[in-house]
Amino acid sequence: MIYAIGDIHGQLKQLDQALSLIEADGGSNAEIVFLGDYTDRGLESRGVIERLLEGKNNLKPWHFLKGNHDRMFSWYLKLQPVHDPHLFHGLHWLHPRMGGETTLLSYGIILDDTRRSGEIHTEARKTIPETHVNFLNSLDLMYRTPDLAFVHAGIRPGVSLESQEENDLLWIREGFIEDTTDHGPLIVHGHMALDKPTHFGNRIDLDGGAAYGRNLTPVVFEGRKCWTLTDKGRQQLEKE
Repeated sequence: MIYAIGDIHGQLKQLDQALSLIEADGGSNAEIVFLGDYTDRGLESRGVIERLLEGKNNLKPWHFLKGNHDRMFSWYLKLQPVHDPHLFHGLHWLHPRMGGETTLLSYGIILDDTRRSGEIHTEARKTIPETHVNFLNSLDLMYRTPDLAFVHAGIRPGVSLESQEENDLLWIREGFIEDTTDHGPLIVHGHMALDKPTHFGNRIDLDGGAAYGRNLTPVVFEGRKCWTLTDKGRQQLEKE
């Protein structure tokens, strides 16, 4: 039995609620896979990372995957910020659409028109704890069980799981979401916000849109069978 939580996006209260549902179903030492995108858009990115680090430091059987937003955050914190080439032209991590500004705000770093970008970057590198930077840099790209492959965005169909490239695992949409072939293990991913976790047969999308005010719904797996967790207990997640 293993649990999974999709894109959190700075929603600390929702994360705490999801963890409570998991504990009620599987106990305080349940195995959990977090699918990435811990930061941006929501107002409590710092708190989310601290909560995850708390579990990690307490040796919880938790597995942390890297999302594209987590990589954008970590790349911004390099000595020279690195722009992610997968962003559409004109977008960058601090663009309002991407949510980096709210992440910095959670650390007390305020962006305004009177401050130069270099000044903000310098403050971020001084302010954000090294433990948080190390956490972002230590995230895994995939976690596998005999029946399941957990990734952030998806996989490149026709490529073995061992040969998948990081950019696809963090960013892929086209070529994956419309593909209906059996990939072997059931692919469990986030990245593409829906109204709720949805089972497509060969994949399950767990990004229920917490970044936009919708619910962060945890899911429990027993082999390939899966259920969403609610305050009323398990609800079977059937193929759409």
